[in-house]
Amino acid sequence: MQDSAPKALRLYLLRHARSGWALPGQRDFDRALDEVGYVDAERLAQMAADRGIRPERILCSTAVRCRETAEPFFRTVSESLNIRYIDALYSGPATVYFDLIDAHRHLNSLMLVGHNPMIEQLLHRLVGDDAAREAFAYGYPPAGLSILDLPAVAPKDGAAVATLVSILLPNQ
Repeated sequence: MQDSAPKALRLYLLRHARSGWALPGQRDFDRALDEVGYVDAERLAQMAADRGIRPERILCSTAVRCRETAEPFFRTVSESLNIRYIDALYSGPATVYFDLIDAHRHLNSLMLVGHNPMIEQLLHRLVGDDAAREAFAYGYPPAGLSILDLPAVAPKDGAAVATLVSILLPNQ
């Protein structure tokens, strides 16, 4: 019998790396990373591998720039990473991100690769406004990776529920 009790979750929040502007006639969805974005995505994946970061599952927006940000994790961290591409991470509000986290509470670790403002809203709600502003005074940067620990049981008083463990930025 599988234990259905909630357990602690290591959560990785990754905003896609820097992308170029849409070309004339190009959909926002199809915007690719620019040169800096490609370098940052590679550098961040290497930093993650060096620190032993290997999420049990990656949920990634289907947008091109998010897929291009997640792809270096396969080459650098592990080609056996379990990645799922989710349309709603591109088109949905921050509540979609929360719902996906809740649906994956049975895992030990989960990475979300997505977009602003949803990633930043998620961070604020999980760790609280003060901690989020202290971590990212100028907003959640492209290729920013936050590492959070979510407790097994969330507080009932509406307080922040997660602990911000660490931040990785490709230019560190």
